[in-house]
Amino acid sequence: MSDTHAESVAYVRDTMLPQQPPPASEAGAVKWMRENLFSGWFNTLLTLVSLYFIYQIVTGAWPWFANGIWTASSLAECREILGGQTGACFSVLTERWNQLLFGFQYPSDQYWRPVTAFVLLIVALAPVLYPKAPRQLLVVTALYPFVAFWLIWGGTLLAPLVALIGVAGGYVAFKLVEHQSFAMGAFAGLVAALVIWVLGGFVSGSAENVLALQPVPSRDLGGFMLNMILGTVCVSLSLPIGILLALGRQSSMPIIKWICVIFIEFIRGVPLITLLFVANVVLAYFFPPDANIDLVLRVIIMITMFASAYIAEVIRGGLAALPRGQYEAADSLGLDYAQATRLIIMPQALKISIPGIVNVAVGLFKDTTLVSVISMFDLVGMIRGPILASTEWNGVYWELWGFAVLLFFIVCFSISKYSQWLERQLATDHR
Repeated sequence: MSDTHAESVAYVRDTMLPQQPPPASEAGAVKWMRENLFSGWFNTLLTLVSLYFIYQIVTGAWPWFANGIWTASSLAECREILGGQTGACFSVLTERWNQLLFGFQYPSDQYWRPVTAFVLLIVALAPVLYPKAPRQLLVVTALYPFVAFWLIWGGTLLAPLVALIGVAGGYVAFKLVEHQSFAMGAFAGLVAALVIWVLGGFVSGSAENVLALQPVPSRDLGGFMLNMILGTVCVSLSLPIGILLALGRQSSMPIIKWICVIFIEFIRGVPLITLLFVANVVLAYFFPPDANIDLVLRVIIMITMFASAYIAEVIRGGLAALPRGQYEAADSLGLDYAQATRLIIMPQALKISIPGIVNVAVGLFKDTTLVSVISMFDLVGMIRGPILASTEWNGVYWELWGFAVLLFFIVCFSISKYSQWLERQLATDHR
C-alpha cells in the first residue's frame, strides 16, 4: 500500500498551484501601449511623430484657454483686460448663452418650457433605445410629441389633445380592418384620423383658455433649440417614411413602384439647400390661398423628404442583403405580406441597415444648420447674424464657432456611440 501511495503522489497532482499575476508587459496600460502604439518600428515612429504634433498643438493653444476672460461685457473690454496677451474672450458665451441656445426672440421667462421638453425627450427615448428600460415609459413616449408641441409653441392644450385623439382613433380603425387588408386598414386609419382632426378643430378653435400657455410663434424659435427640434422631428418622421419607400420600390405593383422610384431618385438628385429655398418660397403655392403654413412646418416637410429618400436606399440595401430563404420561410409559415414584413423581414433588414441609418441621421442633424441661409436663426444663424453683427462682439470668432462645434460634436458622437452599442447588442455580423 505504501508503494502505491508513493507512486500516486509522484505522478498525479491532486492540488493546483496558485495563479500567478501576468508579466507587467502583458497586462494593463503597458500591454495596450505595446500592442497599439509601439508594435514595431514603423508604428513606434508614427506614435512619436503624432505625440510631437499633439505637444505642439497643446502648448500653442493652452495660453489661449488659460488666459480666457469670462466676465467682460464686450470684445474691447476683453482686450483691455488681456493687455496684449494671448487669450480667449469667453465672455461672449456667458453674455449671449441664452441667444445661442434659445434664439433672441423666445421669451426669457419661458425658457423652462423647452428645457422641460428636452428632459422629457430623454425619458421618452429611453424605452425605445434601451430594451432594459421600464416598459411603462412607453406611455411617456406615446404622449411626448403632443406634450412637447404644447410646451414649445404654447397655446391651449386642446389642440395637441385633439391630435392625440385623432392618432388613437386612426390606430383603432387600422386594427379593426387590418385582418382584411393592410392597405385597407391603413386607409381606414387615415380617414378616421382626418375626421377626428376636422371635428376637433372646431372644438379647439372655440376654447381659448383651457390649460393655455403663452403662445410663441415659430419665427421666435432659434438657437440650438431650433436645430434640436428639426433634427429630432425629421429623423423620427423620415425613418418610417423611408421604410415605406423602400418597400414600395420593391413592390410588384408598377404604379406604386415607379412613384417611389421617381421620388427617391429626384430627391437624391437635388441638393438640400435647393429644397430649403423651395420650402421658403415655392411650397406655399401648393396650399390653399388662405392657408398660412408655418415656415418651420415647411422646412420639416422638405428635410424629412430629403432624409427619407436616403434612408429608403439604405433600407433597400438591407432588404437586398437578406437571403431568399427568409422570404420562403415566411411563406412556409402561412404569413401574409404585412405579417412577414413586420415579423421576419424588416427586423433583420433594419439590423443590417443600422450603420447606414445612423450615418444619415448624423448628416441630417448637421445639415439643419443650412436653414440659416433662408433667414432662420438657428445656432449658426445666431452666430452669423445678431451676435457677430453687434458692436460689442464683432470680431469674436473662435469662441463662438468652437462652442457650436462642441454642441454638435456631443450630439453626433453620442448617436455614433449608441449605434455601436446597439450593433453589439443585436450581433449584426450574424456570427
